[in-house]
This record gives sequence, C-alpha cells and structure tokens, in this order.
Amino acid sequence: MDPAETFATLMSPEGRLDPYPAYERLRAHGPVVQTGPGLYAVTGYAEVDELLRDPRMRVSDDTWRDMMLPQWRDSPALSTIARSMLETNPPDHSRMRRLAAGAFTPRRIAAMRDVVAAQADELIEAMASAGRAGRPVDFMAHFAYPLPVAVICALLGVPAVDRPLFRRWAADLTGVLEPEITWDDLVVADAGATELVGYFTELVAARRRRPADDLTTALVQAHDAGDRLTGDEMLANLVVLLVAGFETTTNLLGNGLAVLLAHRRAADVLRQHPEHAPAYVDELLRYDSPVQLTSRTSSETLRAGGVLLPAGSWVLLLLGAANRDPRRYPEPARFDPWRALLSPLSFGAGPHYCLGAGLARLEGQVAFTRLLRRLPALALSGTPRRRSRLTLRGYETLPVTVGELAPVADHGAPVGTATDTP
Repeated sequence: MDPAETFATLMSPEGRLDPYPAYERLRAHGPVVQTGPGLYAVTGYAEVDELLRDPRMRVSDDTWRDMMLPQWRDSPALSTIARSMLETNPPDHSRMRRLAAGAFTPRRIAAMRDVVAAQADELIEAMASAGRAGRPVDFMAHFAYPLPVAVICALLGVPAVDRPLFRRWAADLTGVLEPEITWDDLVVADAGATELVGYFTELVAARRRRPADDLTTALVQAHDAGDRLTGDEMLANLVVLLVAGFETTTNLLGNGLAVLLAHRRAADVLRQHPEHAPAYVDELLRYDSPVQLTSRTSSETLRAGGVLLPAGSWVLLLLGAANRDPRRYPEPARFDPWRALLSPLSFGAGPHYCLGAGLARLEGQVAFTRLLRRLPALALSGTPRRRSRLTLRGYETLPVTVGELAPVADHGAPVGTATDTP
C-alpha cells in the first residue's frame, strides 16, 4: 500500500476509530512522506518536534484560507477559529496569547489543586450513588466532562448553571478541526459556533456592567483599552479557551481510565503510590493522545526527515504517531509509565504549545489517583463507544461499574508540579 492509499485509510471511518495501524504503515515509508499533491504527513518524533518549533512552519492564515476555502468568512465556525490564537501567527498570536497566559502560570495552576480534588471527590461520590447495586455508569457523562468543564468555567467566570450547555456546542464546533470535513459537518459546526459566540457576547456585556476576578473580565478590559484585542478576537479566544479547556482534558480522562482499567497491575501501583501520577499521566498522554494531529504550512522551502518540503506545502504533524515512534520509545505499543525521556508531544511544542497543558496534567494527576483510591473496584462494563474523530481522540461513552466507595483519605504527597516544558 503506497503512502496515498495508507493516508486514505487513516481518513476513513475505521482509521478515525483506530489510527495506529495506519500510522505504522505510513511510518514504513519514512518519518516524512508525501501523501498527495502539496500534502505531507509526518510520523517521526524528532521531525514533528522540529517542525513545530520551526518559525518557517506557520498555521493557516487568511491567504491560505482564501485559496483553499474561498467562502470561509461566511462560516461562523471557520471564522471564529481563524480569529483566535489557535489559528494566528506571530505577532498577532504572541499578542493574544500574552493576554491569556496570566491565568495559566504554574503558580496559579498549582494553587488550584485543592479545588480540583474537591470537585473530583464530589463527582466520585455522585458516581457511586448512581452506580449502586452494580448499575453501569457512563464515566464520560458523570466525570470526564463535568470535571474539566467546571475548572475552565471557573477560570472564565462562567456561571455553574450554564456548564451543561457547552458539551454539545463544543462537540459540534470542533468538527472543523478535522483534516477532512463535509458540508453537513460544517453546518453542524456553524450552529455550535453561533451558540458559543452568542453566549460569550452576553457574558462580555455582563462583565462590562459588573467586572469580576476572572479571565473574561481581563480580556474585556484588554479590548476596551483599545489597542490590544479586537472585538472579534476577544469573542473567538473566549470560545477557544472554553472548548480547548475541557475537550482535551475530557479525552485525557476517558482514554486514560480505559488504559488503566486494562492494565490492573499498573493501576494498583498508582493506587498505592500517588506520587507517581505525573509519570503516569505523561505516559497516558503518549500512549493514547487526546490530540492526534495538528497542521502547518511551510512559508519557504525546507527539508525534514530527508524530504524536501516546497514552500506552500500543507504538512500534517501526526502527534499520535510521533508519540509511538520506536526511535524515541522502544516498544511503543506497550503502556509503561517508567519510560526514560518521557516527553509526549500531545500538547504540541514551540509557539503554539498548549496554553492549558499544565492545567490538564494537574487535572489528570488528581483525577486518576482519586478515582483509583476511592473506587478500588472500578471496572469497565459493556462496550465503550469512540467518537468518530481523528484530531480529538476520545470516547462518546465509557460505561463502568463503580463498586463500594472508600472514604476520603490523605492521598499522599503532592502529585507533582504542573509546570510546562514546551
């Protein structure tokens, strides 16, 4: 099977549900392969890391969108993403990122540990109540979604009563992050974007009337100062911060729990030694990344992995494949939290390194230790259902039985700092 055929299998429904076999078939052709006219796929760890940091590799800009998607400005979903820091290049990207970065410093994230732990305990107790007498409980609905959405909503100043609104809106919007999207998918994504922009338009008006100690107020004030943030940028970044703030972590929690429950011995070690949680979370991020790919375009001709990338090339950086590169990680298909040089690319690298990576890691570290200790009989029940997505890999449903609830106890030493190393 040549690279183009293999890439087609990766984009198929089967490939989206389990991309790892296609990654390995692509890798057999080299760490960087051409899969179509002007299109390249990168599976090598070193090559993905290098290209993410290379200033000649840029996210899609308006010129590229005008060429590839001439009517993108008519799409609420595409235009919202395009005006956020997710899809802008320096200097605009640096300007927008700097305004939000204060909410995600290592010190502020570490200070949230007790809040995250208390929220996790509350959700675990609700799971135990819902799962009495062996009744199956959907882990995604009862824990993996409500924990991170509560955390990011608290940072943004979104009222708790509104949290249930966002799961469907965000799921609809994030369809535009897929490398291939149908017109029907775009209609759904546009509806989600319209709802989210409308919600934040109202929240912005509320914060103008009554400022608060939250990130929404900070961005409103930056906009109203007149020279740091446009109105479209403000709304776009609020939408992206909300969606990115829980979508990735929701997938981390679901993917990670499924792996831990399939590796009972490793789960028992973490239950007894919560101080190892940082290594476990990084290995879970490597083993089944919640974000599987990102893309860049080359602003000039360059070489990567022995392959010449002409200026204007569209390059798919397959993070999930890079995390399983055997040149970096021996026996990459084996779950092993004791690996040396464990540094997954799940949150990217370089200027676009995920702003909330430290927060996602903290939530994973707290959640997994809490779940394993307070629900020692936690087990899979029935057949989980994956979302048919490649970029954001996660479960739609993950049924579990919870067993008896253990009391709250001292969960040992702090589960590591939440510092980020791009």
